[in-house]
Amino acid sequence: MKTRCASATAYAVPMKPIGEKMSEFKKALEEKRANAPTGRKRQTERGELMRFFTRHLNLARAKDSHAPITMARMGKILEGIPTADLYYLQSLCTKAKNFSKKFWWEVDPKKHIKENAVPF
Repeated sequence: MKTRCASATAYAVPMKPIGEKMSEFKKALEEKRANAPTGRKRQTERGELMRFFTRHLNLARAKDSHAPITMARMGKILEGIPTADLYYLQSLCTKAKNFSKKFWWEVDPKKHIKENAVPF
């Protein structure tokens, strides 16, 4: 008398072909992409602050006939600064007489040594 293994029944169920699984996966992925926000709807706090700084600095740069700063360059400049500190930087620069001067002073770490107490 032969006894059947209990796990043998698990293999009796036929598997779906890979092509069928992939088509289901593609449909789900396309549906997810269709429902995802696009363009300016995908905003973050950091992105909004970057746009703020870029806009204000480019106004000053246009007057001096310098090339505008791109969002990519602004991202590199603000790379190591936490978002909470960017809000503080925004308030400092907004209160300053010259937005651009204050921004570049605060962003440059070499300027923050004990010898340079208050530049403005």
